[in-house]
Amino acid sequence: MGKKVKWGIVGLGKIAKLFVDDLLLVKDAELIAVASTNSERAKVFAQEYGVNSYYGSYLELFNNKEVDVVYVATLHHTHAKVSIAAMDHKKHVLCEKPVAISALEAKQMIASSIRNKVFFMEAFWSRFNPTIKKTKELVDAGALGRLRYISAEFTFYKLDEDPKSRALNIDLAGGSLLDMGVYPIFLSYLLLGKPAEILARSKFHWTGAEIQTSMIFNYKDAQAMLYSGFSNDTDMKAKICGEDAEIYVAPIWHEAQGFTLVNNGKERLYKLPTKGKGFTYEICEVHKCLQNGKLESSLWSHQNSLELMNIVDEVRKKAGIRFSFES
Repeated sequence: MGKKVKWGIVGLGKIAKLFVDDLLLVKDAELIAVASTNSERAKVFAQEYGVNSYYGSYLELFNNKEVDVVYVATLHHTHAKVSIAAMDHKKHVLCEKPVAISALEAKQMIASSIRNKVFFMEAFWSRFNPTIKKTKELVDAGALGRLRYISAEFTFYKLDEDPKSRALNIDLAGGSLLDMGVYPIFLSYLLLGKPAEILARSKFHWTGAEIQTSMIFNYKDAQAMLYSGFSNDTDMKAKICGEDAEIYVAPIWHEAQGFTLVNNGKERLYKLPTKGKGFTYEICEVHKCLQNGKLESSLWSHQNSLELMNIVDEVRKKAGIRFSFES
């Protein structure tokens, strides 16, 4: 690779634009190619960001020898297929969350990374957010005492969207759990690990898509109360409570700019503003790993993604969440 890491993007929706806005803030990154299944969309996107190479198929981008790493921002039920195709073309891959729709698919993606000797990471940008990193640091250092309770939620009202849209269409693996519920699950997993017991219940839209999921994760000495939904809005705060102190992460917690630590009634405010929206940190992590010849990140590893998907699989099983294309 040259001095700059040359990026290609496949899937050119809203998340891709947010990502590129931050990519442009990273001095050793360069966007050189974009692709969509709609060639006109690819052209418009490329013109907006001054990109010379644009394609009406993902395969054309994968065949571009100049591209070092591909950011996969397609619909999540296609993540595994698209990411594996990119890796089979010897491209490093940063795949948008959720990494896949099942642990089985996640295993196949990891196997492709290892087989092709290319870097692969799920784009769980919250893991690299300064607020989340500092929170984990404090928890691991025992600043809160023994961790006892986590509360986290992620919601946006989406019942007024087109029933055929990504959110409400089970043909597209629609529903709040994979779209939003993975965030509170991530926070519990990051701070408490794999739960000993999972309780979950969901409500469903007339399309069959899950639109509310409440979860209780039981641990040896702690519990997590988690929620995702399309049928209401919430303040989207997160609480991390230990025997000695508590952390309150302001909304929207998964992209937070700081938090409050409360110890014996005394408050300490941590201000941790992000550079850009916050994608910059995962981008820099990708660059660091590539520079060191790594196939995975130590902060969000292959095993982390796999274990998270195993938890999601169990939640889906307990809550009865299925997609139309599943046998």
